[in-house]
Amino acid sequence: MRLTRSVRRIVLTLSGGLVFGAAYLGLEHVTGNVHTVIAGELYRSGTLSPAALQALVDERGIRTIINLRGRHPDHAWWRGEEQIAERNGIELIDLGWSASKPLSDKQVTAFYAAIDAAPKPVLIHCMSGSDRSGLASALYLAHRLKSDEETAEGQLSIVYGHIGLPFFPAEAMDDTFERLEPSLGYYGS
Repeated sequence: MRLTRSVRRIVLTLSGGLVFGAAYLGLEHVTGNVHTVIAGELYRSGTLSPAALQALVDERGIRTIINLRGRHPDHAWWRGEEQIAERNGIELIDLGWSASKPLSDKQVTAFYAAIDAAPKPVLIHCMSGSDRSGLASALYLAHRLKSDEETAEGQLSIVYGHIGLPFFPAEAMDDTFERLEPSLGYYGS
């Protein structure tokens, strides 16, 4: 079967977009997926190496780390994070969220309490910085800053590596945000 010139052009454009998208997401993953949510107040990332975490602490003056992966003293990444927190006088808060399960009301309440009391600036992180970090950032913007829905929900975006499509495990993060929208003042969406 021979493709027409316009079909070939479409196929090449889509293929190029997919390659670019995959390269972008791969680069984000390798570099820690570090992003500013609110300068001087809130940052988000994936789990960082000790050197990268220390550099971020030094550069941004991080005073609280909220680890959404939970406490894991048997893992080197967690022990390194704990050492950096202790050495720099940083509050380390461990919240055990799953990217593939909607948050319970108890988990949301615990997050609000932690973020409301946390010394700023805060770094929120999960494993890749895409899903749990996206939901936490969205909730921060909606709960603390009363941001508009589009701005808050934008934290759950492909820009950060989040794929919230039906039947993808991380859809649970989108489901949680949707469930909480009325309590955040977002109606009729």
